[in-house]
Amino acid sequence: MRLRDLVQPSRVLVLAIGVMMLATGCRSHRGDDAKSGPEQIYAKAQKAIRNSNYAEAVKQLEALQSRFPFSEPARQAQLDLIFAYYKSHQVEPAVDAADTFIRENPTNPRVDYAYYMKGLVYFERQSNWLERRFRVDLSQRPPINAKKSFDSFQQLIEKYPHSQYVGDAQQRMIYLRNRLADFELHVALYYMHRGAYVGALNRAKYCVENYDGAPAVKGSMKVIVNAYYDLHMVDLAKNAERVYADNYPGTSKDLDRKKHWYQRIF
Repeated sequence: MRLRDLVQPSRVLVLAIGVMMLATGCRSHRGDDAKSGPEQIYAKAQKAIRNSNYAEAVKQLEALQSRFPFSEPARQAQLDLIFAYYKSHQVEPAVDAADTFIRENPTNPRVDYAYYMKGLVYFERQSNWLERRFRVDLSQRPPINAKKSFDSFQQLIEKYPHSQYVGDAQQRMIYLRNRLADFELHVALYYMHRGAYVGALNRAKYCVENYDGAPAVKGSMKVIVNAYYDLHMVDLAKNAERVYADNYPGTSKDLDRKKHWYQRIF
């Protein structure tokens, strides 16, 4: 008998034992997961969140809700799942989870957190990381997510004025309000440039009436004055000039129509 005839069977035996051990280990791991109760799964999810492993946290929390939907840990996990979705950049699931919690738990003492997180998700969605890195001007982009974020924060403040999240929400709403006003002014200026004075007037009025105090209101007042003049509504134009002068004293020279200031922006 040759030596290699003895060695080859031994290799096959070792390989077979290794495969059996691996299979046994996998079955054991799956068996442990299957035997895990809601408390154990929730603990795993919490550990994943502490370690900033949000993808794993989502996996564990989703498993908890699907396997033990009526357990106490599953109810606690609803808010954690919103946060985990948010941190793992899953926008739609985060919003859906927040809406579900609000709908199903209207009297829950932590429902204010769901409103806050919904607003935060939309707030972060306004721009991507590259746009934030290079400070891209978003004023010309339709502020769809900004409006949704503003509305969510507003609901939080109106329904839960004493919530711990109100302070942060109010600060974010100031930014969002200015963002919405900037877009209205951008559209009004576009209409002025195109000669659509009625459209410009309407957008400028909307900005003044809804975003009082925003920096864009000053530019919107200029649009109102010039749009009235271009529409040959001189009396209304002069009234608008007086309002502008009262609110922005010392800047009436900005309204010199010979300069056509709004045309130079484009």
